[in-house]
Amino acid sequence: MPAKTTLEKQAAKVLELARERGVASNYFFETTFKRYEVQMRILKDLEAAIEEYGATVTKEYVKGRKNLVANPAITEYNKTSTAANGTVSTLISIVKQLSDGEPTGGKLKDLAAALK
Repeated sequence: MPAKTTLEKQAAKVLELARERGVASNYFFETTFKRYEVQMRILKDLEAAIEEYGATVTKEYVKGRKNLVANPAITEYNKTSTAANGTVSTLISIVKQLSDGEPTGGKLKDLAAALK
C-alpha cells in the first residue's frame, strides 16, 4: 500500500502545480493526465505479474507440448513504460505551452520531478 499512497501523493502534487500554472482544467492536460494515471496503474499490475511469475513462463502448445518462454508481461511493461514516458513529455509540454506566465521558483521542475 505505501507505493499507492506515494503515487497518489505525487499525483496530487502534479495537479496542485498544474492549478498554480493555470492548466489543470485544460482539456488536453486533464485527458493526458488521466491517461498517465491509467498507464501507472497498468505498470503496477504488470510489475506484480512479473514478480509473481518471474522472467520466464511455460507456454503450452495445442498438442500439449510445453515450452519455456520470456514472460510476455515484460514486453508489455516495456511498451507501457515507453508510452508513459511519452505521456510525461506531453504533460510537461502542455504545461509549458499553456501556463500563465513564466515559470517561477522552479515549479516546472517540480512538476517534471513529480511526474517521474
